[in-house]
Amino acid sequence: MSERPNILLITTDQQRFDTINALGNGSIWTPHLNWLTRSGITYTQCRSLCPVCMPARATIMTGLEAEHHGASGNDGSMPLAGRVTLPQLLGDSGYQTCAEGKMHFEPMRACYGFQRMELPMDYFRAQRRAGLPHTRRHGVGENELAPYINTVSEENDLTHWIVERSIDFLETRDPTRPFFLWTSFTKPHAPMDPSLNCWQMYASGELPPEAHGDWDGQAHALGFYRPTFMLSDLEGLSERQRLDWRRAYYACVTQVDYALGLLFARLRELSLLQNTWIIFTSDHGEMLGDHGMAAKSVHLEGSCHVPLMIRPPAAFGAGHPLAGLKDDRPATLADIMPTVLALCGVACPGQTDGRDLLKAQGPARDLFGDCEHRYFMLLRGRYKYLRSTVNGSALLFDLTDDPGETRDLSRDARCAALRRELEEALLERIAAAAPQLVGQDGLRETEHIASSRDVPAFPGLNTTLFPRDTLH
Repeated sequence: MSERPNILLITTDQQRFDTINALGNGSIWTPHLNWLTRSGITYTQCRSLCPVCMPARATIMTGLEAEHHGASGNDGSMPLAGRVTLPQLLGDSGYQTCAEGKMHFEPMRACYGFQRMELPMDYFRAQRRAGLPHTRRHGVGENELAPYINTVSEENDLTHWIVERSIDFLETRDPTRPFFLWTSFTKPHAPMDPSLNCWQMYASGELPPEAHGDWDGQAHALGFYRPTFMLSDLEGLSERQRLDWRRAYYACVTQVDYALGLLFARLRELSLLQNTWIIFTSDHGEMLGDHGMAAKSVHLEGSCHVPLMIRPPAAFGAGHPLAGLKDDRPATLADIMPTVLALCGVACPGQTDGRDLLKAQGPARDLFGDCEHRYFMLLRGRYKYLRSTVNGSALLFDLTDDPGETRDLSRDARCAALRRELEEALLERIAAAAPQLVGQDGLRETEHIASSRDVPAFPGLNTTLFPRDTLH
């Protein structure tokens, strides 16, 4: 048996940072994420700096942020060809590498270093061939907020299939080699179609209130509402409908969590916990009604702030010095690659935007976000400054005093000097990443909207025959 550690990377899709019971949400059931939190270290300030699916996954694969790997949106580009990837480096060093679940690569079947890869499309193919029902026999699209209560049994659900295929890899792998397994769930991304039993857990009871502030819906912030207008029909939902949507989102999180219990149990039974690092995170968040918004793309907390926990190798029930610790340093998805390589004793070649998270405190760093070359962020210490090329919108928050982003300081005369400082620093980063967007007068306005009618809606209508890995 190899003495080098195994790595289990678990990602969800569109799971915001505040959806774990052990981290303060008393309305959600997440017993297995609680276990990870209590038996490992939690990075409480992890951000996805390009909070949409494809760029975030490219960052995990390369250790590069969007400004350096080249994909800033879900436009079909996946700049991994010819790049050194995390699974490639691990495979070259003797690791057995496997990906189970949503990868969202382009082209869909490109492995980019994985020796085995099974995708959601394989689930739909397998269910059809076996004459079994699947989770997408309803017509709700991937960006629609209408909940659907799945009548498909849990054992026939995509979430369960991803865990079952992950367990199959653990049971059939080469035991003489260490492994890198990426278990990648498609939930809680829309459609919000939890199983009936998970839905019933949230059919009544209170949920945390939506965050609202003094800038919600204001003209100077309207540019940040473009993803909401494009990827949802939130405007037309009643208060009750919004609550049901949020209940279904919570139910999808719980369904993933309970499925993880099967994966963790099998790790224990196969005596793998004592030599496996478990890393859990999400590609980006979900606004979930905060500030009258849905979906992602922007760098507000609901969209870009994601969970990140690392559990060190330890037998079930055994303690570890990292157990229960919280690290409040800024972290990003780019940190995953250098952290994993350091754990595995593999050198990190060339440029990386990430840091080994398990090392001692390094120098302070700004976090620069760029999504679609439309939405930008500079996070410097306690202050977050947002700009958009849509309407030239701007927002400024003090996250220490106002973690819910309820008070916009961008128009406060007392913060004028701070805004100028952050504007100058942000424009410098934008000019390096997308020089065409910065002129003598500052950030160029590339689009203007007055209401949702100015934005084309994309409800994400796909069948299970669509030849790309975008079925959630």
